Parts: sequence; structure tokens; C-alpha cells
Amino acid sequence: MIATWHPPARNGTAPAEELLVSFDRNRAVRVLVCPAWFDEANKLRRFTVEVMRRLDAAGIDSLLPDLPGCNESLVPLVNQTLDGWSSAMMAAAEALRATHVLAIRAGALVAPSGLPGWHCAPQSGPKLLRGMIRARIIAAREAGLAETSEGLMATGRNSGLVLGGWHIGADLFRALESAEPVLAPGQSAVDQSALGGPGLWLRAEPDEDAGQADRLAALIAESVGMSAA
Repeated sequence: MIATWHPPARNGTAPAEELLVSFDRNRAVRVLVCPAWFDEANKLRRFTVEVMRRLDAAGIDSLLPDLPGCNESLVPLVNQTLDGWSSAMMAAAEALRATHVLAIRAGALVAPSGLPGWHCAPQSGPKLLRGMIRARIIAAREAGLAETSEGLMATGRNSGLVLGGWHIGADLFRALESAEPVLAPGQSAVDQSALGGPGLWLRAEPDEDAGQADRLAALIAESVGMSAA
């Protein structure tokens, strides 16, 4: 089901309306999904929704809210901050009555600490930035331009940076330089090796893997005392 949700207003602005993909039957176990970011979000979107379908079949609700500035959001990405995204996810957890959280890749950086759950192949902010900067340098080289990691990092800190088509503001960029996923009490990490095969974010184009979706959904269902279909 596609619906909407409203993150908290910031700096005196009116509340924005963001999209929400959910399998919501008002059941006892309700999993808030903190998705991967940027290019990895594109590559893992199908996988994420397929995991949610399997959770639905196991009797578990799942709720995937758009972050402000991402996907179909009407607010500018350049204005977003890591603290703002963390607050948005905490607000989503409360508004959607989540009982657990599933954070995927960099989504672990904004997973609400008050919910039990899982960090799937969590990614740190520095690793996220390094990968995106490396991709920009390669693209620049192919276009006959000379860019360096040091120069791009300095620009990002001072005025923000466009990486892979995403305009990351200076506040978010600086926060990502030191952001590390932290497991709160009741949360556990799910290594990619537990899902079988390499991560889908490593593929050149968006793809899916039914086996990996099966294994992650089964792990979650077993953790909450249910059985995945």
C-alpha cells in the first residue's frame, strides 16, 4: 500500500508530506524500515520491498517511509541533515507505531535507538562518502577533468557537493565524515554473509535475489517468534 506520512516541521516551516510504502494490517509486530541511501537505495529498492512482502506473508507489518529530500520528496535534499533524518525516523517510528526496526546499509545511521531490531550490512558515513567520491573521480576522468579526493572533500565540507546526482549539503557531508552505525540494546547486525552471496549494491544495475530476501525475512520472523512463508 502507498500512503503518506508527515515528518516534523523544521525551522518554522510547514510539515512536509512524504510517501510511505507499507504492508499494514494493524498486527502486533510492526517493522519500521530505514532504507539504504542514494545509489544504493536504487539498487536495493526491489530487495527491500521483497523482504517486506515476505514479512507480510509471515504475519508481520512493515513500514517504509521516504526520508525528507529523497525519492518523491518535494523538499530539497541539500537542506537535509543527519540529525534531521534521525529525528524524522524517530517521528516515523512513533507515528506509525513501530515495534521493531530494520535498517539497511546507511539506513543504520538513523535507526531509532529505542526499538529492537536489525542492521542489515550496516554502512558507515565515511565508507559511503568514499565510494561516492571515488565514482565521481572516475566519471570526471572519463570526461577529461581532473578532480582529487582531497579537493572534493574540502569542497563538501565548505559548501556541499553533488555526488552521483545527489546534492549533499555541507552539514550532512560533515556529519557523514564521522558517522558510524551503533547497535542499541535489542538490536543486532546481520552480516551480508548470512544472506548468501554478495550484496546487491555491488551490481552495476538494480537487481533482485529471491534467496537473499527469503533469508532476511526468515531471520526477522524467527527472531520475533513467527515463521516466514
